[in-house]
Amino acid sequence: MAPQGYPHTLALRDGTKIQIAILKQEEGKALHAFYRALPEEDRMVLKEDVRLAAWSERFLAKVAEGSIICLVATVEGEVVAEGSLYRTFHGWTRHVGEVRLTVGPAWRRKGLGRALATGLVKIATDLGIEKIIARVVENQVAAFHIFQRLGFMKEAVLHRHVTDLSGTKRDLLILANDVSQIWSTMEAMVMDFEPGGGA
Repeated sequence: MAPQGYPHTLALRDGTKIQIAILKQEEGKALHAFYRALPEEDRMVLKEDVRLAAWSERFLAKVAEGSIICLVATVEGEVVAEGSLYRTFHGWTRHVGEVRLTVGPAWRRKGLGRALATGLVKIATDLGIEKIIARVVENQVAAFHIFQRLGFMKEAVLHRHVTDLSGTKRDLLILANDVSQIWSTMEAMVMDFEPGGGA
């Protein structure tokens, strides 16, 4: 079942209009260009080397099979942010989904990350996913607050798990929320993922 309510236009806090849509296969090049343009310090905290064509091919293959549901935020056809829900169809974590967010530097602190996260959590609940997790490096304060506002709580800390550009080792926080606990929060934020809603 395709997620409902997409594409739609989102008005950010500064009044900018952003289109939020489900990624299409033909938009793969635009998404890859977005990731390749990210500053190195941003790419350092991603799980894979997003500069590689092989990464893009694997990502799009997973989108095609449905194990990744990807929301892209675009302005005049240019991808400025991306959020994905990762899930498995078999095995002992098939009830768990993982949300990942990446927002371009020029588009941060405008409510875009929160809007993408809210939309992905709504999609996850509609799909019957029972538990949602997110991974945040300790210095990603804005991302932590986005998920905290959605009711996620710190479930584990992997100490000194991430090495940044300066060689500093930082903790990786595993945040989680059970759908049974998140629904009331989602209802309170329903305007965030409705067409024309706030950011």
